[in-house]
Amino acid sequence: MCSEQVPSGIDPAKAHPARRYNYWLGGKDNFAADRASANVVASGFPTVRLAAVENRRFLRRVVTYLVEEAGIDQFIDIGTGLPSAGNVHEIAQAVVPESRIVYVDNDPIVLVHARALLTSAPQGATAYLEADLREPDKITSHPDLLRTLDMSRPMALMLVATMHFITDEHQPYEIIEHLRGILPSGSYVVMTHATNDHLTTEELVEAEAANQRSGVPFRLRSQQEFARFFTGLQLLSPGITSVVEWRPDTPPEQRPAISDVSMLCGVARVP
Repeated sequence: MCSEQVPSGIDPAKAHPARRYNYWLGGKDNFAADRASANVVASGFPTVRLAAVENRRFLRRVVTYLVEEAGIDQFIDIGTGLPSAGNVHEIAQAVVPESRIVYVDNDPIVLVHARALLTSAPQGATAYLEADLREPDKITSHPDLLRTLDMSRPMALMLVATMHFITDEHQPYEIIEHLRGILPSGSYVVMTHATNDHLTTEELVEAEAANQRSGVPFRLRSQQEFARFFTGLQLLSPGITSVVEWRPDTPPEQRPAISDVSMLCGVARVP
């Protein structure tokens, strides 16, 4: 991406999670700082690109399940990232064209691409909010969210590969509690999160050091820490598990090792 394409408000010298994720998925909407940061992370966790790919595969499976089997046709996707093939609205509207999706991210480059590419089927609707997850009240009270979704009907709150960027000082559990407060009964919460469960002590030290050097705040969490996000919700089978193992559509011999992906997931219903 050349300097002439840098939107106002962007510092191309500072890495951003959305653009770094785009790089891992093979995209071109990233800067040298994003690629350098991504490579630093990979030095401590060499299979990080595989983890990004498996997150996208999980996203496709879970959105398909929610639309086809759970009857959900409204989504809030926080930490959207740069648009690529298989966005939530494309998956949902392929099944139910009337589906309505609100995307949320805090990178102006995502905003530029979202306006151009996150286009809805005529029967449904999409909206994009430029907002920071660390200020959840600005998301839940945003007029575009309230205008796009029917807040009296069930919806799915999607936080795919997002909460590990919320470190402890930003009160991650309180953020989720606030977001859950707007979800009617029958809604769903979907999350994935990088985990340290499969790392040796030495590997964990190396991974955390690499994350610190990368310039992007990051917090690996254990299965027990991750499960706290779902307190009071009804977890769907198979419960808290690897993204690789959540209702897979490929035979076991074709799936990557859980330890290589190191990504937890959970899908839960709001009582």
